[in-house]
Amino acid sequence: MAKLTERVKVTAPQAAPLRDAKVSVVIPTYNYGHFLPQSVGSVLAQEGVDVEVIVVDDCSTDDTPLVAGNMAATDPRVVYAPNAENHGPCVAFNDGLARVTGDFVVRLDADDLLTPGSLSRAVQLFQQYPEVGLVYGHPLHFHSETPPEPRTDVESWTIWSGEDWIAERARLGVNCITTPEAIVRRSVYDEVGPWDPRMRYACDMEAWMRAAAVSDVGRIDGADQAFHREHGGSLSVNAGSGRLLDLRERRTAFNALFEGPGGKLPRAAELHETALRSLAVEALESACHAYDRGLTDNEPIDEYEAFALETYAKTKQLPQWRMLVRRRKVGAKLAPYMPPFAAGVVSRRLRNDARYRRWVRQGV
Repeated sequence: MAKLTERVKVTAPQAAPLRDAKVSVVIPTYNYGHFLPQSVGSVLAQEGVDVEVIVVDDCSTDDTPLVAGNMAATDPRVVYAPNAENHGPCVAFNDGLARVTGDFVVRLDADDLLTPGSLSRAVQLFQQYPEVGLVYGHPLHFHSETPPEPRTDVESWTIWSGEDWIAERARLGVNCITTPEAIVRRSVYDEVGPWDPRMRYACDMEAWMRAAAVSDVGRIDGADQAFHREHGGSLSVNAGSGRLLDLRERRTAFNALFEGPGGKLPRAAELHETALRSLAVEALESACHAYDRGLTDNEPIDEYEAFALETYAKTKQLPQWRMLVRRRKVGAKLAPYMPPFAAGVVSRRLRNDARYRRWVRQGV
């Protein structure tokens, strides 16, 4: 399999017949009963594959039991699985994963939806490439009550070796999959195990990398594979209780990966060090950004520095460390007015914009 910089892009077969396939969609939910008809309905409307929907009610206090119970009573493809106590989103997914009977597994949040045809598009890739264990595509984010019209035409498929895909995650240090657009072979979960409960927000990122440690990764190019709803009560919104928390979660994800199946990869030590370096760099750049924008009273500068030092042994050899030292010497009051520091703000913005455009096009 080619390196990531020479990734394999192939033409997707048009309307190739699907062999018998069953997809299990696990929907963990907590007090999202009002979203369930849309999310479950988007699964039941999928064509070309058999589906089962496992709704894991994580001890909701709203009308979730009534809504989910009624759907299970009226459609045999829906399974209602209530928890007697709240387990949290990661463990709740594992509760559903233990019940799946399909060949492929999707984790769908109760406020998200699948796009029409997304499962058949993914299964088609899986069946053409048996070595691929994880398939994903572009998620369409929306804020309205009704999702926008999705793209459904596939332009191509991109296939990476799992190790090369992990190498790109280590180089950038961030997740590139929202969650509902990803589908994993059940046999891969059988091999690598369920989601790691040590993380609350990054367990999905670690799960995708763990899948890539034992299989190749495919992406559906051109089509929107899922809808991700943005709203005030969303966990993905409220999880942003701080970049520092996010950095710590991602560090745990990388450490868990390389403690597990990722540790068997030929370049495991190199990739692990690259990931830790990326996270340390991000922490230091966050501190520098706070100086450049006059936000030192609002950002945990000392904590960013401490995180970098405890994460990467060579932190003080990084250029970003020297950049932070210079800003500390200048001081918080003068730093925003220094031309070299102001140029850093523009440079970071341009770099982030370029990364976003690349993610939209290539998914990495």
